[in-house]
Amino acid sequence: MTATLAARLKQPGLLVAPGIHDMVSARIADAIGFDALYMTGFGVVASHLGLPDAGLATYSDMVGRVRLMAEGTRAPLIADGDTGYGGLLNIDHTVRGYEAAGAAAIQLEDQEFPKKCGHTPGRRVVPVADAVRRIKVAAQARSSRDFLIVARTDARTSLGLDEALRRGEAFLKAGADILFIESPESIEEMARIGRALDAPLLANMVEGGRTPILSKAELEEFGYKLAIFPVSGLLAQAAALRSVYATIAREGSTRDFTGALEPFDAVTRLMGFERVWAFDKAHAETEN
Repeated sequence: MTATLAARLKQPGLLVAPGIHDMVSARIADAIGFDALYMTGFGVVASHLGLPDAGLATYSDMVGRVRLMAEGTRAPLIADGDTGYGGLLNIDHTVRGYEAAGAAAIQLEDQEFPKKCGHTPGRRVVPVADAVRRIKVAAQARSSRDFLIVARTDARTSLGLDEALRRGEAFLKAGADILFIESPESIEEMARIGRALDAPLLANMVEGGRTPILSKAELEEFGYKLAIFPVSGLLAQAAALRSVYATIAREGSTRDFTGALEPFDAVTRLMGFERVWAFDKAHAETEN
């Protein structure tokens, strides 16, 4: 899968990756046929731990989810690795662990610990020299060059776009494969990022966040190579759950629910019950 993602990024056109946060979202996205999937830290922490994406999840919490998602899907998985869950030795361990778990790429950022979600206030970044060391360690830790390093900087919000671009250049020299300038706040800023950096660029499309949501054509025009939609599925799921649960609470039944419900049979097949049925039939006890 690592070679598949690396090769796809060299082809023309924008690579689009939806955010997945559990195995239901992972299997639905994978069945649709995306070229890559993005394991969102925000969504995994919310769905798995019921906590905010504020540096509370550990390496152990996350690497297990990486392994489940990588093993349970066919598309290459880009996995959020936060700040690496500690110091430089922790980053080395995290990169090795994510790669062994089956991810095709790991995203690492330059925030101070504990980190915060990229579209929330109060984010602070480490000095640029420390951030560069993180990327150098990550690049050296991987066993294959096809396992990609996504280097994210959150400097735009606290230090300005010039500093964010400077960090992007430094991360590229340190061994990053994809640059992720987090939270640009206008179309003009996104266009400037595309002009300034000669590297595969990632656009983070967060509905309700700081960055404008652009069309595929616009992202390609500005020079972006990869677009992630980390919380689209989570937001849609939350809205659907709120709607159906409110109906149950109000009516005591779903008989008159007018929202969309996935057919029960479709979900059983999505989760692999067909194999269970076939196994039971093949190994059914017979009378002598």
